[in-house]
Amino acid sequence: MFELDFRSRKPIYEQLVDRLKQLIIRDLLKDDEKLPSVRELANQLAINPNTIQKAYRELESQGYIYSVKGKGSFVHPSKKLENEEELEKVRNQLKKLLSEAFYLGMTVEEIQMLISEMEGGQKND
Repeated sequence: MFELDFRSRKPIYEQLVDRLKQLIIRDLLKDDEKLPSVRELANQLAINPNTIQKAYRELESQGYIYSVKGKGSFVHPSKKLENEEELEKVRNQLKKLLSEAFYLGMTVEEIQMLISEMEGGQKND
């Protein structure tokens, strides 16, 4: 499914959360699609099952996945219109990053190219 960077300072469960979010946002994991079981993913990635469980709990608390007792975890159907609060957080983070990018000398054209790349990636994935 994906690889983790064990040398990164970022905790493994956070890497896992970020990667699964990317897969969900890019629609590589579809609405109501079953995620690998905790044990299955722990074996595949060679990490502690508690780490997987922690990541799944975090994703569930953020509304990206839901659990069905005895069945597993599934991708939550997208609620694009219901996520105004989350969108506002993302907007604020994006503003901070754009301010930093401009300060460091990045041009509007470079930023527009990055946005085009992201849009193209969403359509091609």
